[in-house]
Amino acid sequence: MKRQIVAAMLTPFLLTGCMHTGADKMNKPETQNVKTAVQNAAPAMAGYAERFIENDLWNRPGLSKRDRSLVTVAALISRNGVAELPQYFTLALESGVTPVELSETITHLAFYAGWPNATAAAVIAQQVFEARNVDTAALPGMDVAPLPLDTESESKREKMVAENFGNVSPGVVHYTTDALFRDLWLRPGLAPRDRSLITVSALVTAGQVAQVPYHLNRAMDNGLTQEAASEALTQLAFVAGWPNVFSALPVFKEVFSSRAK
Repeated sequence: MKRQIVAAMLTPFLLTGCMHTGADKMNKPETQNVKTAVQNAAPAMAGYAERFIENDLWNRPGLSKRDRSLVTVAALISRNGVAELPQYFTLALESGVTPVELSETITHLAFYAGWPNATAAAVIAQQVFEARNVDTAALPGMDVAPLPLDTESESKREKMVAENFGNVSPGVVHYTTDALFRDLWLRPGLAPRDRSLITVSALVTAGQVAQVPYHLNRAMDNGLTQEAASEALTQLAFVAGWPNVFSALPVFKEVFSSRAK
């Protein structure tokens, strides 16, 4: 029932944001419509996309197509890029991202990209799942067995945040601990390394470089290699834009340098 209410509330938004042309198309991912629109309205853009993105970027070593899909989806959700989400949700599933992982990605990014952006993404994901006959009833809800908590690391993080910001916004500090680091980050449907990858991707896309050092270090502690992190930036240049990536480059450089010492 909740999913039906959310879908109904967002229908007017999706009619304009996803290039739907009629009610009969609401259940179909509009990948071809978007591609045709770009070819007609910005043919040079379509040419650049084919030359640099389709024929080159997605075939670069250093990051699998699965991981490129996660980076791209995270950036699009962060940007509320609803026009391209059907295409890249589909590509993610075809590249090895499971429906559970895609569902968890949307849930995770509700906290890091905002509830409205994640809600819009969930409506589109439902359309993609329906088109691919995914059993959405089997997707995990709140009741899951959590991953083990790194008590020492979490205690240090909790103490640092409380000391610095406990008097500024105790509510934020409370939910940062209870909702994020003692709940969301422990959900087993998406590996910690992948949660870190989509978090960093969303932060770079949103221009939140001040938050990148902690989460990039956490990503690398969780198994993300420097090569993969570097290549994620390359992928993000085309989705988040060059200015956001160039703002993030010095931050990545500092984290890489500090870990090499």
